[in-house]
Amino acid sequence: MPIAGKGMLLTSMNIDAKDEAEFNRWYDREHLEERVAIAGFLEARRYVAHDGNPKYLSLYSTETFEVLDSPAYRTALANQTAWSKANIARFQNMIRAVARITVSQGVGRGAALGIIRLRPPAGGEDKLRAALGEQLDPVQLDGIISMHLIESDPALSKPITDDPSAPNPGAGDWFVLIDTTDVGAVPPATARFLDNAALKSLVISSGVYRLMWDIAKSDIGRG
Repeated sequence: MPIAGKGMLLTSMNIDAKDEAEFNRWYDREHLEERVAIAGFLEARRYVAHDGNPKYLSLYSTETFEVLDSPAYRTALANQTAWSKANIARFQNMIRAVARITVSQGVGRGAALGIIRLRPPAGGEDKLRAALGEQLDPVQLDGIISMHLIESDPALSKPITDDPSAPNPGAGDWFVLIDTTDVGAVPPATARFLDNAALKSLVISSGVYRLMWDIAKSDIGRG
């Protein structure tokens, strides 16, 4: 399967320009490796928007969905480093999806990522999953490496920067992820969702992101 494991943590945020250099230094020198080192985490990828909002996006893959509610992960969240606390406090417009990978087709990872955020209708999840599954086939699409569906758990997906008691209507949203060879390959692939009359009313947002770098568990300690 092109995405390792069965669980995924998606985080996305904006950051003020004056804090951006420090934010990127923290992500690149501490945060991504620290998270991948947690038991059950397999890999992480970091992106910057080519055409999208928020500007920064990260994907963390886990062996199982349950890893994202495990004692090891909860301990990490409760014991952030001082550097982490300082940067997390600066997050703006944060999205945090704790999700199951329910569809993943194709082979490999691309240099660019298309992302579509959808809000499934209550009671229509099975029908929507089936409809999306029919569209998530990269074989006939030039420049498309792999395509995926992740489904957020509404109880776990609230941003860590928010009041935990505040309502979050998007906590159960789903995300279509499209791995491509280049940002130019994204629009034709997303059109099958954005131009589909049955799906377009469910779309909350879409974007195009460029891969900055990635890290796997096997990379840790090599440096």
